[in-house]
Amino acid sequence: MTQGGRRNSMFGRLLRHGFTDPDAAERLLASGELAPVRTDTLFLDALGATADPDLALVGLLRLVESLGEDAQALLDTLRAAKPLRDRLLGVLGASTALADHLARHPADWQALVTYESADLHPGVEEFEAALRGVDDPDALRVAYRRALLSIAARDVCGTSDVADTAAELADLATATLRAALALAESEAPEDAAACRLAVVGMGKAGGHELNYVSDVDVIYVAEPTDGTDEETALKAANRLAAHLMRICSDTTAEGTIWPVDANLRPEGRNGPLVRTLSSHLAYYQRWAKTWEFQALLKARPMAGDPALGFEYVDAVSPMVWQASERDNFVTDVQQMRRRVVASIPAAQVERELKLGPGGLRDVEFAVQLLQLVHGRSDVTLRSPTTLEALDALAAGGYVGRQDAAAMDAAYRFLRTMEHRIQLYQMRRTHLMPEAEADQRRLGRSLGYRSEPVTELHKAWRRHASAVRRLHEKLFYRPLLDAVAQLDAGEVRLSTQAARQRLEALGYADPAAALRHLEALASGVSRKAAIQRTLLPVLLGWFADSADPDAGLLAFRKVSDALGKTPWYLRLLRDEGAAAENLARVLSAGRFAPDLLLRAPEAVALLGDEGGLRPRSLRALTQETLAAVSRASDAEGAVVATRGVRRRELFRTAAGDLIGAYGTEGVAPQDPAESLDRVGDALTDLNAAALAGALRAAVRAQWGAELPTRFAVIGLGRFGGHEMSYGSDADVLFVHEPRDGVGEHEAGKAAFAVATEMRRLLQLPTADPPLVIDADLRPEGKSGALARSLDSYAAYYRRWSLVWESQALLRAEYVAGDEELAGRFMELIAPLRYPAGGLSEDSVREIRRLKARMESERLPRGADATTHTKLGRGGLTDVEWTVQLMQLRHAAEIPGLRTTRTRAALAAALEAGLVDETDAGILDEAWVLASRVRNAAMLVRGRPGDTFPSDSRELGAVGRYLGYEPGHVGEMLDDYRRVTRRARGVVDRLFYDTE
Repeated sequence: MTQGGRRNSMFGRLLRHGFTDPDAAERLLASGELAPVRTDTLFLDALGATADPDLALVGLLRLVESLGEDAQALLDTLRAAKPLRDRLLGVLGASTALADHLARHPADWQALVTYESADLHPGVEEFEAALRGVDDPDALRVAYRRALLSIAARDVCGTSDVADTAAELADLATATLRAALALAESEAPEDAAACRLAVVGMGKAGGHELNYVSDVDVIYVAEPTDGTDEETALKAANRLAAHLMRICSDTTAEGTIWPVDANLRPEGRNGPLVRTLSSHLAYYQRWAKTWEFQALLKARPMAGDPALGFEYVDAVSPMVWQASERDNFVTDVQQMRRRVVASIPAAQVERELKLGPGGLRDVEFAVQLLQLVHGRSDVTLRSPTTLEALDALAAGGYVGRQDAAAMDAAYRFLRTMEHRIQLYQMRRTHLMPEAEADQRRLGRSLGYRSEPVTELHKAWRRHASAVRRLHEKLFYRPLLDAVAQLDAGEVRLSTQAARQRLEALGYADPAAALRHLEALASGVSRKAAIQRTLLPVLLGWFADSADPDAGLLAFRKVSDALGKTPWYLRLLRDEGAAAENLARVLSAGRFAPDLLLRAPEAVALLGDEGGLRPRSLRALTQETLAAVSRASDAEGAVVATRGVRRRELFRTAAGDLIGAYGTEGVAPQDPAESLDRVGDALTDLNAAALAGALRAAVRAQWGAELPTRFAVIGLGRFGGHEMSYGSDADVLFVHEPRDGVGEHEAGKAAFAVATEMRRLLQLPTADPPLVIDADLRPEGKSGALARSLDSYAAYYRRWSLVWESQALLRAEYVAGDEELAGRFMELIAPLRYPAGGLSEDSVREIRRLKARMESERLPRGADATTHTKLGRGGLTDVEWTVQLMQLRHAAEIPGLRTTRTRAALAAALEAGLVDETDAGILDEAWVLASRVRNAAMLVRGRPGDTFPSDSRELGAVGRYLGYEPGHVGEMLDDYRRVTRRARGVVDRLFYDTE
């Protein structure tokens, strides 16, 4: 064969063996050092079996060069011993960090020679023997890496599975901590003599499931020795602990071992590094949070005084298994998981193996939560190791065996990925690498050879999806099994165990919840079968709310009402967003569920992509007037009108709630934009309702045409497009006699139609009433309910007061004769936008009225710091400040001629009437106070200007405002802070104080 033919043959062989750069590989194999094995087929096969043959070959050449004269002995051994060949080349093809170690310490390859059965699963004793005799930190680092070589070799060759590897890494960590503590004690024997120090492992180290590169979480416990006082002992223990941490964490020419992290101790990094046992217990009994007991689930003695370590674990263990009885158990666990997810940078979410959705932490949290719920009464569930605990949960009937097997497989796959990614450079990471070459090496290390990158991603997606699906099943499917007759083989919880799980998940009345589940899911009907499919995920969404019981009860009521409707359950089953939207709406408070229960068919809006977008005023008015025209009498017409309003109220409330909370993959909407959208929607649907009531009132008595032209003018929040869910409709009624109709007859007709509109819209029905408030008319309650345009002109010309000019700032046409309304707007323009602004007397009068309002109208006993309307820095403060600027300057500044508070404030900022800081403070306070009013109505189902006093209702308001569960105190503090700053601006701008 010619030289070129031989070259082409070698090139092809190298490609077939997985080399990505055959030319470079051939040059390396042709070098003098590796020439003896160049044509060895067994050797090339071994290289081709590694994760990265190119990397393995480079690592081998570096090792051979470092060995010098001893290289031949290595190569001869490799050619003769397949186990060693596979181990060494497997490590070199998976880890540049361990290749670096071998290049610096070439004799350490001999640590991989032994291949006896006793060597397969070494424990702490074997690792302690391997580390014995080290007399300085660098020697410990070298010995640690040498031991790590053997663990990695067994891992990449498949001799150890991922659970064995993790356990070996934890045992090596135990031996390393003991060796490091021995070094610290040898340098400070007087400290060692003064105290008993126990090092308690936590996290993955405590759970015997450590990564290649991970912080080793510990807690230090110390007691004085005989003859030593406590203060002296603690100081000595603190020095030993700090020295131990430096030995393990410091980086030298020999690299580092791993950081020792003591931040899981009481008070975290702000607390003392070392405490006595009694000090630990005092903290846990009085101050510890739920997550701290969750962390203690994995506590085990690792180094130091073993008796003290076991005494610590025995003392805290009962507290761990009582944690699920704490009032804030579910809130704390859910909040901790949310914080973890929220901490992931947006650019990394899709690459996260550990913290992201469907990642390792989902498995660990699911298993730990089930352990904490059921482990208080079942001691078989108390293993600190995730896979052992999962197996125990399956054996005990708390998790279906098939589900447990799928979760076990997903966890093993994800942990193996994590291990192999870290092994490459011995760096702490949980991210899928971005470079294709790195993904190829990772895929090959997991056994994917034909299309390693494609196969890797396919398997990852499959397992992550399984974790997300099983996460909900682990909690909620067994609850259905407890109440429904399901196929044999499904896991069954006892009634008591089901109640415990529901209670731990936040249901205040687990017995009632079980009754609802039984009613929904029992039986063999198609309806029950679909409910059993839906309920696990729905129960999860309910549990994630402020009031899970209310959500489940409302769902049962809606299902009872619509259960025989063929499209209802199909909608929830087949339209992914519909079920989640329904769960969010039903568990967010009373207002939206009450609306839905009066007309359950409105649930269809939740499955339509555009179903929650507010409809236009024109569309609403057309639908309302068409409904009125079909009715046989005025009462029937207004029933139809109020039906349209009820549906639109539900659409608006549901869209508001879902936009406030966000859904999976969708961030919550901007609060200010959402508030403006709600205000517009409520204004439009109420305007349409008024148009319908007006048409009904006219038809009932006059047929097609009223003897006088008639218009409805909105005022206050109605005219300002700033209505809340509980707002009355402030209006003025204006009319103008038609040709040939006398003033008296026209006035009687206008009064009659206005009165009839009010009566019709407030008829007692199950629908929310729309209260028409006409008290802002001339002369207030004593004045005529409806006036002619000429009468308004005469009154405003002679008697108008400054407060009426202020009220007219928000006047806007809402219903009736639009041309007449336009002329009314022309009439009042000089009043609300006075030429030359306000006189000083008028300014003083407005300030006097405002001060009187503050002193007289705040309800007795109300907290002025949290009353949203009349309280400090609340709605009235901001609105009167803005309106004073409008009255003074709108004649010269067109932008101020708006009925909307926020728009007027923005125009004042643009005109230089207020600086950016003050405008921002006022806007923030107004938006926040408005949102609190809306939230209170959504949660309680009745209007109010204060925060709810009930803890669950207060929590639901907090969720609407974007606060995590358990942070209502922060919410109230923030509200007081924001409104206090706003009041300071009001004092300066409105009252002219400095």
